[in-house]
Amino acid sequence: MRVPLSWLREYVDLPATETGRDVQAKLISAGLEVETVEPLGADLKGPLVVGQVLTIEELTEFKKPIRFCTVAVGTANGTGEPQEIVCGARNFAVGDKVVVVLPGAVLPGNFAIAARKTYGKTSHGMICSGDELGMGDDGSGGIIVLPPEVEVGTDAIELLQLVDEVLDIAVTPDRGYALSMRGVARETAIAYGLPLRDPALLDVPAPNAFGYPVQVSDPMGCDRFTARTVTGLDPDAQSPIWLRRRLQKAGMRPISLAVDITNYVMLELGQPLHAYDRGRVQGTIGVRRAEQGEKLTTLDGVKRTLNAEDLVITDDRGPIGLAGVMGGANTEIDDTEGTTTEVVVEAAHFDAISIARTARRHKLASEASKRFERGVDPQAASAAAQRTVDLLVLLAGGTADAGVTEVITPSAPHTITIPANHPDKVAGVDYGRETVVRRLQQVGCDVYGQDELIVTVPSWRPDLTDPNDLAEEVIRLEGYENLPSTLPKPPAGLGLTDRQRLHRRAGRALAGAGYVESPNYPFMGEQVLDQFGLADDDPNRKVVKLVNPLSDEEPALRTTLLPGLLQALRRNDGRGSHDLALFETGLVFHPRAELRIAGRLPVDRRPTDEEIASLTAALPVQPRHAAVVLAGAREQAGWWGKGRPADWADAIEAARILAREAGTELLVRSGQYGPWHPGRCAELSVVVDGTRRVVGHAGELHPRVLKALGLPARTCAMELDLDALEEASSGHPKGPKISTFPVATQDVALVVDKAVPHADVEAALREGAGELLESIRLFDEYESEQLGGDRKSLAYALRFRADDRTLTVDEASAARDAAVALATERTGAVLRGA
Repeated sequence: MRVPLSWLREYVDLPATETGRDVQAKLISAGLEVETVEPLGADLKGPLVVGQVLTIEELTEFKKPIRFCTVAVGTANGTGEPQEIVCGARNFAVGDKVVVVLPGAVLPGNFAIAARKTYGKTSHGMICSGDELGMGDDGSGGIIVLPPEVEVGTDAIELLQLVDEVLDIAVTPDRGYALSMRGVARETAIAYGLPLRDPALLDVPAPNAFGYPVQVSDPMGCDRFTARTVTGLDPDAQSPIWLRRRLQKAGMRPISLAVDITNYVMLELGQPLHAYDRGRVQGTIGVRRAEQGEKLTTLDGVKRTLNAEDLVITDDRGPIGLAGVMGGANTEIDDTEGTTTEVVVEAAHFDAISIARTARRHKLASEASKRFERGVDPQAASAAAQRTVDLLVLLAGGTADAGVTEVITPSAPHTITIPANHPDKVAGVDYGRETVVRRLQQVGCDVYGQDELIVTVPSWRPDLTDPNDLAEEVIRLEGYENLPSTLPKPPAGLGLTDRQRLHRRAGRALAGAGYVESPNYPFMGEQVLDQFGLADDDPNRKVVKLVNPLSDEEPALRTTLLPGLLQALRRNDGRGSHDLALFETGLVFHPRAELRIAGRLPVDRRPTDEEIASLTAALPVQPRHAAVVLAGAREQAGWWGKGRPADWADAIEAARILAREAGTELLVRSGQYGPWHPGRCAELSVVVDGTRRVVGHAGELHPRVLKALGLPARTCAMELDLDALEEASSGHPKGPKISTFPVATQDVALVVDKAVPHADVEAALREGAGELLESIRLFDEYESEQLGGDRKSLAYALRFRADDRTLTVDEASAARDAAVALATERTGAVLRGA
C-alpha cells in the first residue's frame, strides 16, 4: 500500500515538521512494515509553469515529425513574450494548456534545462510529459494537457503536487485494514496520540424500495450488497488533477472519471467498488454461484470458463462480473465513446476464502481481490457507496437517484472475553487494566467489565479472534521495544536424552571418519520406491501423505533416508565433485495402523501428560535413522602410493562405527534387499532380548538402480535404525580398560561350508574364547579345489590379554582351543590342515 503523506494529513493533524521518515518510524514501532519512504520531486527545481500553445509550425524536413511551437507563459520568463520550444509530441493542439519547463530548471534525474539549438531552431525550454516530471503513467502516453480553466503562468509544481513523500507499506495478510488510507490513518493517529477524522463517517440515507433491484441467492458468499444509482452524468467529464495525482502516487493509473472515483474510494476506505453502465445492465442484479462451465469475458478481455465454486454477479442474461475480483466486459463503462450517462454503483461484502480461491483459480489477482481475501469492513459498504455517489455528483454533474438498495444478512458482532491482566501475563509487563482498556478502545473495540473484560471487536478487524490477539494489540501499541529482555531459566537436572546423545555421537563419529553431513528435506515421491525395486508388500511402501505438499512431485514423508542422500550425491557428481562420502541422520515416517485425529493443545497452560500422549499417538511412527552414500575414491592416490575406490566394505564399516558408538555388537551377514546388489549386500542385525533383529543394510547398489537414478558406477550405501541400536545397547558406552601386560596373539584357520556366514563363526569363536579374548579379526578368506568346491577357509587373528598378569602360552592356547571347539560344534568348522 502506497500512502502519500499529503493525503494522510487530511485525516490526522500531523505536526508540520514531521517528515515521512518520522511517520515511518512511528508506524514501524506500532507493527506496520513500512519498507521505504519515496521522496517525490526532491530534486525538482523550477521554473515549471502552465503555458498555452499559441502556434505550431510543422518541420517536415526531418526523419521524424518535429514541431516548432510558441507558448505563452505569462511573466514566468521575465519578459512576457511567447516562449519558442521545439517538441516532437503530437497529442496537443493550438490553444491547449500544457506544462512548460524553462531554462534554469532541473527535472527529476538531475536533468538540467537550458536553451539549446536543435533541428535548426533554438528551443528555450520543454513542453513536459508525465514521465519527464516523475509522475508515472497517466494514460495519455504523451504531453500533459491541462484543463482549459487553469491560468497561464501558474506554478505547475504546486498545481500537479509534484513534491510529496510516499510511504510504501508491506501489508501482512492479517492486517487487511491497512490497505486503505482510513486504516493507515487510524494507526498513525494512535501512534501520535491525535484524533482521527474518519472518512467513513458519512450521512447515509436509509434503504428503501425504490433502489435498483438486487437478488442475493448465496448469503454465505455475499452477506451485504449495496446498490446506488447516479443519472445525468456528463460523459465528457474528466478526472480533476488532484484525483489523478493521488491515484498515481498510490500506484494506480487514471482511466476515466467513473473508474477513477471507484478506485479513489477503494484506496480511501478500503472497500472495493464497481460501477456498471446502467444502460448495459438488463434486469435484476443477482449474486450466485456459477454454473460449471459458464463463460464470462472479464474487463481484461479474457474469456473465462467458470467453476461451480466461483461467486458471480449476474443480470437477466447471465454473469456480468466475477464477484470481488473483476467486472465483466458486457457492462463496462465506455470511456472511449463517452456514452455512459447513468451508472449503478455496487458496494458489497464477499466471503474472503471464496474470493481468494477464485482469484487463484483464474490466476487473476486484482486490487479488489487483494482486499477481500484479507478482510474488508462490511460496515463500510454503505459509506463507500455514498462517497462514490457524492463524488460523481460533484465531479460529473450527476444526480443521485433517491433509491437505495441494501441486502444484508444479519450477523452479531464478535465478542471476546479476556482477563484484564492477560496482556500482562503474555508480555511479562505490568500494564494495568486502565492501559489495556485504553489501547483496545483506540483500536476500535468496545470494552466492558472490570477483572473480566468483554470486548466487542470492530468490524474492520476480522483478525481479532481470541484473547491472545487482543494481548498482541496492547503489546504492540505500548511498544515492542519496551518489553524487557530476560533469559529463560531452565530447570536443573534436564539435559539431552539417551536418544539425543546417540544421535550426536553418531554424527560426530561419521564426520570423523571422513563423511560430510548432507541434511535433506523429509519429503519424497513414491516413484523412487519403484526405482529402488522394493516389493509390493514392503513396509517402506506405506507412506504418510501430506495434505498440502510443497511439491506435487514429493507429496509423501520419507520412509528411508536414501532418496535425499542419493539425490545430493548425483547433484554434486554432476557439478564436478566425483569423490563423495555423504551422511545424514534424521527421522523417517511410518503410518500407524490406527488413524487418529490430533487434538488441539491449549495455549493458556501447559498441556497435561494425557493430552501430550494423545497427540503423540496421533503422529506417525518416527524412528531415527542414519545413512551414508559413497562414490569415487575413498583414498586418494599421491606420492604416498595408490589410491583406493570406495566399495561395499566401507559402507559396512560405517555401520560398525555407529554400532561402536551405541555400545552394541553388530551382526553382519549376506543379505538381499531393495536397491542393493544381491551379491554385494550385507544384512545388519543386533540381538534384542535374545532375538536377532534386522536394523539395516549396507553394500553396493544395484546397477539397475544406478541407471534409473543417474548415479555413478559402483555407488555404495548404508542405512540403519539408530533407535534399534540404542535399544540393543547395554547402556552408555564405557571407555576401554588399558592393561600394562603384553598381548598374546593366536591365529586360527577354519574350514567351513560356503553357506556358513562369517558372522556365525566369529560369534562362536568369541563366545568360546571367554573373558581373556580382547579382539578378533578376520584377516583372510581362501577358496580352492583342494578344500572342495563347496568349502572355504576363514583365517582369524585372536588377541588375548589379562588385566592382572602376563598370559602363559598354555593359557592362550587353551582359550584358542576352547574357541575352536565351540565353532566346530556350532558351525561344523574344522582346523585347516588337521
